[in-house]
Amino acid sequence: MTSIKKILDLTGKTALITGGSRGLGLQIAEVLGEQGAKLVLSSRKAEELQKAVAHLAEMGIHADWVAADSGKEADIERLGAEALAKLGKIDILVNNAGATWGSPAAEHPLDAWDKLMNLNVRGIFLLSQYVGKHSMIPNKYGRIVNIASIAGLQGNPPGMTGTIAYNTSKGAVVNFTRALAAEWGPFGITVNAIAPGFFPSKMTKGTLATVGVEKLTEGVPLGRIGDDDDLKGAALMFASDAGKHITGQILAVDGGVSAV
Repeated sequence: MTSIKKILDLTGKTALITGGSRGLGLQIAEVLGEQGAKLVLSSRKAEELQKAVAHLAEMGIHADWVAADSGKEADIERLGAEALAKLGKIDILVNNAGATWGSPAAEHPLDAWDKLMNLNVRGIFLLSQYVGKHSMIPNKYGRIVNIASIAGLQGNPPGMTGTIAYNTSKGAVVNFTRALAAEWGPFGITVNAIAPGFFPSKMTKGTLATVGVEKLTEGVPLGRIGDDDDLKGAALMFASDAGKHITGQILAVDGGVSAV
């Protein structure tokens, strides 16, 4: 029997986290680093990555970074190569980079639709493909954690419409997770997704300011929105040996919204 402390220990493991400079990505970086993983963070802006690395250093966590746009194929390939050069191997891949766009479906700009699909879906596929081919499949080990959304599990409630492209892209992430889990299971790779509910972030600050916390929590059984720690347990389970027999699953972290 193995102790739970050992099962959750990531000492000797390596992790690449996209969208890792702030918000949900940085929250996940905190827990993986705290548990001993060696980290590489990625996002588009070098200055934000430098701040994130400094923040982690204050927690006693060492992390490196690579600035890259996860919506561009050339950047994704460069990110994969540079992360592998820094880490030696990639045991854990957290596909967190993503974007949203607010517009009624009838008026939704095509370029905005394409931007979301390129980043939220195509980018996840290309980076997973690169990491799988160059590290996880040859090593017969991997943990892929995709960040989906409850917006990919259901439609929007009245008054919260206007995210047709975002919902569609996150629905694609859900089924991408299931399909890849089935295909890569024989290589010792687990693929799971976390579907967050509403969390404060740069991406959601407009909604938070316009709608307000009270309105956002009306239909939430726990009566609250997510905080700076609420993804850590789910991310650690999927990234560690605690989740070694779990694959192809979507875990909603939403205060119970998807249960009602």
